[in-house]
Amino acid sequence: MKKNQHFRKVIAAATLALTAISPSFAQSNLGSACGCPPVASRPDVLLSSLTGFTAVSGTYGGELTQGAVLTCANNYIIDQKIYIPSGKTLTINPGTVLKGRVAPFISGTTTVDPAKASALTIEKGGKIMAEGTADCQIVFTAEADPMDGSYAIANKGMWGGVVILGKATNNLTLSPNGPFVAGGGASAGKLCVANGLGTMEGFATSNTQDQFGVNLTLGETFDDNDNSGILKYVSIRHAGAILSVGSELNGLSLASVGRGTTIDHLEIISSADDNIEFFGGTVNVRYVAGLFGNDDMFDYDLGWSGKAQFLFGMKTDNTASVDSDNGFEADSDDQKSNNSPRSIPVIYNATIVGNDKTVLTSDNSSIAAINAKELTGGEIYNSVFANFKNGFNMVKSVGTRTGGYEAYHNWTNTSGVGTPILKVKCNTFVGVTNPITVGSSAASVLAVDTVQFKQTDMNTVIAGNTLPGFSYAFTVNNNTNTFSVKNDLVPNPALSVSGCPVPPADGFFRAANYRGAFESNGNNWLSDWSYTQILGATQGLVACPTDINKDGITNIDDFLIFAPAFGTSCN
Repeated sequence: MKKNQHFRKVIAAATLALTAISPSFAQSNLGSACGCPPVASRPDVLLSSLTGFTAVSGTYGGELTQGAVLTCANNYIIDQKIYIPSGKTLTINPGTVLKGRVAPFISGTTTVDPAKASALTIEKGGKIMAEGTADCQIVFTAEADPMDGSYAIANKGMWGGVVILGKATNNLTLSPNGPFVAGGGASAGKLCVANGLGTMEGFATSNTQDQFGVNLTLGETFDDNDNSGILKYVSIRHAGAILSVGSELNGLSLASVGRGTTIDHLEIISSADDNIEFFGGTVNVRYVAGLFGNDDMFDYDLGWSGKAQFLFGMKTDNTASVDSDNGFEADSDDQKSNNSPRSIPVIYNATIVGNDKTVLTSDNSSIAAINAKELTGGEIYNSVFANFKNGFNMVKSVGTRTGGYEAYHNWTNTSGVGTPILKVKCNTFVGVTNPITVGSSAASVLAVDTVQFKQTDMNTVIAGNTLPGFSYAFTVNNNTNTFSVKNDLVPNPALSVSGCPVPPADGFFRAANYRGAFESNGNNWLSDWSYTQILGATQGLVACPTDINKDGITNIDDFLIFAPAFGTSCN
């Protein structure tokens, strides 16, 4: 028994030392565990060539009117804006690869034509059934990605992304959130078509295919149990292209998506905009990683009231070309209309690592681990935030808003100020310059604010990179995907949650008696196929220590890699 334990430890050490031998193997052999051929040998099939494809007037794309079933026998090219209409289903089998096509240049120029950017949209009433497995992920990536590990994480916004539209609650009202005008202009940012009905941010048409929610004016009602399908063990990479002037998609956009939808084990890599953004809705998400994006890691707005647990976010380096935005950007209503319902998600167990940027870019209002603004609510518990300029920032100035409260007033316990619907408790802030700010200013924080933040709400602050077992330091070459310095995301010993709120036993949340996204015993919910694992971006996270070549199976191939290194030193 002792020998077996020792052998397992040696194998684990060898894994850490040897995964750099062939980091691309799992990519070129994606799906081998479920019988898929090598990615490079699969023929390309345009989604617009599938049976039933019908062009949609006014947009560069069309609907798959019969739905579709995609298998790993092919690579599928998202060559236009592809829509799955109401009543139809897009089924994607494990190990399948879909590649988004970059938009062509405007004729006679070297400027990309945003109107011709590709994207995949699941319309209201449509479904996506993308249920991969731990060793057989489904991957969305850029068409130029050869899937051999060489495609740089610096490549962002190469295609639009994945959009899911539903019928669950949002807080849109025609005034002041509309009317929506295609192309923006003076109405830029106004998404509302009718009370309860909006057009997805990024699109420039008035087509129903781009709309989410329901038309309350016509007597329609929200369906908070709406089911748009399944995303499970799915990777979305290099998305976030501009679809209309000044407006881009996110890696994954969820608009009025209902809690009947399953999103579980998802990663979003190198998005040019937010990794994932919630536009209202009630959808729950669990085990989500968002890495190397160029905007917010997790963004919610328009009254999202879902749940989330086990979230991992990591920025890329802090070079001038990289954006300086937030871990969580928490909004209720971009138009400052004082609408209800507020955004009130409940979030447990996140680990969010910034890149220590201190200079705002043009679209930033703060650089914060949690940036609470526009009258937001929400609950964030038992999480770890590291390497941001600001930790928890709240907007306090009411400005032009209708009503007398802002995000700060939704948080403070000060008698008579507001109702605390914004709760940030039992979190650990590591290496942040200003643990709490009001209006992005540490000087505006009152003494009672500090008492509430540190004592009443049991948030802890750790100066510098000094948390035992945890390191936010990393150095990466964005063009070669090489991590010369790796962070370590697992505090050891585990951070206590004694006296803290615990995830409720409600059928969604999982028991977790620690702060952060990962257990300190080495268990790791990131799949062997996840890009994080393939790149070896972090230390301390080993999904399957015996799967040395990361093909999803422990077999003779792993032993043949390990055997020549037996007895050598491992760092």
